[in-house]
Amino acid sequence: MSAKYISALCLMACLSGYGQENTGPVTLEYCIETALQNNLDLKSSHLKANTARVNYRQSRFNILPNANASYNLGVTNGRSIDPYTNSYLDQRLTFSNAGLQLNFTVFNGFRLLNTIRQNRYNLQASEMEVREARQNLVLDVTLAYLQILNNRELLKQARARMETTGKQLERLGSLYKEGSGNPADYTDMQGQLALDKTTAIQAENSLKASVLNLYQLLNTEGTPNMAFAGIEATDTLQQYPLSAEEVLTDALANLATFKAKALRLDAAKNGVKVARAGYIPQVSIFGELNTNYSSAAEFLNETGTSVEETGDFVSVNGQEYPVLREETHHVGEAISYEDQFNNNLSSAIGLSVTIPLFNGFRARNNVALEKIKMEESRVDLENTTLQLTQAIEQAYLDMQSAYDRYHILTGQVKAYEESFRVNEVRFNSGVSNIVEYITSKNNMDNARIGLANAKYEYLLRVRVLEYYRGI
Repeated sequence: MSAKYISALCLMACLSGYGQENTGPVTLEYCIETALQNNLDLKSSHLKANTARVNYRQSRFNILPNANASYNLGVTNGRSIDPYTNSYLDQRLTFSNAGLQLNFTVFNGFRLLNTIRQNRYNLQASEMEVREARQNLVLDVTLAYLQILNNRELLKQARARMETTGKQLERLGSLYKEGSGNPADYTDMQGQLALDKTTAIQAENSLKASVLNLYQLLNTEGTPNMAFAGIEATDTLQQYPLSAEEVLTDALANLATFKAKALRLDAAKNGVKVARAGYIPQVSIFGELNTNYSSAAEFLNETGTSVEETGDFVSVNGQEYPVLREETHHVGEAISYEDQFNNNLSSAIGLSVTIPLFNGFRARNNVALEKIKMEESRVDLENTTLQLTQAIEQAYLDMQSAYDRYHILTGQVKAYEESFRVNEVRFNSGVSNIVEYITSKNNMDNARIGLANAKYEYLLRVRVLEYYRGI
């Protein structure tokens, strides 16, 4: 078997598996995984965390010394200063200089250390906010998924209701054609069927809207799949095992939202310490290494001597004699670029102290602003705690209410189902009228709808409480 044939078979198998994977019903786990991969808000949270990570890393690197090198090369024309001799020249001059500077902060009021701590808390808060975004997304997807199942159940009941009404209409139609039925019963049943069809259309639209809402959270393209897998749940719902106080205790210990706010407060406290460093002198050590080059620089080589008249005279016995002097002759020789850089090398080392005397009250105002930010973070944390407590109490109350309604409506559904069974037999036998039949049927259908709503509301509230616990 050739390699090309084997590759073709593998490709067909992969495509076949891919197609099968996308033809089955959509599960909650698939929705959560897809949302975590595609949701833009979550991606934005990751980017913010990456920014905080870079800032934290840079604040640590700021402790290291600053080292900078410089190099210049240029040409001047006209009157200029020779960088080699510091004398004025009026000629074309090529110049160059190089330097190396080193600066190390010894003490600056612990500004660098407190900045590191502040950025570390900001990084941890950003990571918690990513976790918070993940938890929120998982909760939103789960609630949207449960809403789909609820609407699907309501659509199923609406269609069953319409089907039952349609069968009765067919029976009454046959009786009407045979002349033995009541024409009013037939037309009343037609009106009931129209009402059931309207209810089914509304339920179908609600289902489509909930599916669309879910796929918007998933941020996927293409036609939404309308087949969804159910969630395992017992026929009889069990009482939630925890109290509202226990849920709140777990939330304060585990919920990423609360942890992120607490870390932002810690970062703000260190921000105040960073601002207070503006009152304290800064001590640093510096060092420099410099050299330069000038095309005007040259060596003077001696080529000999000569006796020349100076232009002055001396008189001896009335006779004038010229004054002579011996002059040494030189020839200029350019100094090489490398030699000048070696010969002109200079260095410096020292200690620098910067004392803040007056800066327009900038330091004091910076401290005041950072204190305001700290108080804002504190209030934000307290507000988050308050909102969290109220949300948990409300969710727990709604969950308990849904649980109680579910068990009450369970008995109501059984009673109305039995009542409808009896009335249907009586109506088919001609003992009761259509008003009793429709009333009994509507009571049973409404009770079933209420039971389904109570069931899924309970599941929704339980998911919300588990979210608050950090699960």
